[in-house]
Amino acid sequence: MSESKKLLSLIQRNIKCYFKDKMIFLVSLITPLILLLLFVTFLRNVYLNSIKDLIPDGYDISGRIIEGLAGSWLISSIIAVSSVTVAFCSNIVMVQDKLDGTLNDFKISPVKSYTLTLAYFISNFIVTLLVLLCVLVIGFVYIGAVGWYIPIGDGFMILADTVLCTLFGTLMSAVFLSFVRSQGALNGISTLISSVYGFIIGAYMPLSRFSSGLRTILCCLPGTYGVGILRNHFMNGYLDAIADCGVTEEAVLRIKDGFDGNLYVGSTQIPLWAMYVILLGTCLVLAAAFIALVLVRNGKTKLKQSEKRVK
Repeated sequence: MSESKKLLSLIQRNIKCYFKDKMIFLVSLITPLILLLLFVTFLRNVYLNSIKDLIPDGYDISGRIIEGLAGSWLISSIIAVSSVTVAFCSNIVMVQDKLDGTLNDFKISPVKSYTLTLAYFISNFIVTLLVLLCVLVIGFVYIGAVGWYIPIGDGFMILADTVLCTLFGTLMSAVFLSFVRSQGALNGISTLISSVYGFIIGAYMPLSRFSSGLRTILCCLPGTYGVGILRNHFMNGYLDAIADCGVTEEAVLRIKDGFDGNLYVGSTQIPLWAMYVILLGTCLVLAAAFIALVLVRNGKTKLKQSEKRVK
């Protein structure tokens, strides 16, 4: 069997192992759905009032525009956060294979080590993307119900942004979880990421609400730009609709700044193309780090095997 067929078989095997346990899939999906539920039941009015406060008096803005803008802001946050949290959760197949010895069985089989590693990475990417697409469909349904103002072009860009954020999250989980050797460590890291990550990248609370110094520090985190690119494409149509109602350009800019459509380091605005460059550059760095880890570990494995042969 060729190495490509072995790779395909391992990818299929890893995906089947993940979806075989329906509870794991539900756990991956339930966090973003809980965030959406919390928004609808508790936080909706907070976001709506924040948007209304940024709109000058005397303008008649449709409630569907405001509702849709608030919903779009939240869905963009959920997708950005879930691209990382779900990637960590779905990588459980690799960790379980380490714990039950399956990975050692694979290593003595006629499968190259890089094929095993690549299979785990690709299957994790596919699973994470499938979960995010499910969340995105649910989000689109909600936005469509409250007020859809997303142009077709931005809709396709949102899909592209989701793929890019998934790649970032998958690479990040691959690097961090390569050091994990126990289920407890996996649970601890996943819990930490789920509880902290959304706050430090401005997904749950706009960075504009933070102090200038803290905002600058948080803008050094590449995940912040994953949120930024999603927000731009989710919010553009709504901001254009508000402008079409006669609202001044200055007021529209305040709304975009207030909800992190624009990101700033100090007083310098980060353009959209720079957000892509930073996120893509981070993906390249993570990929290089992951490849280096794989090469080092393969070298150590071969060294141990050579020592055993000598003995």
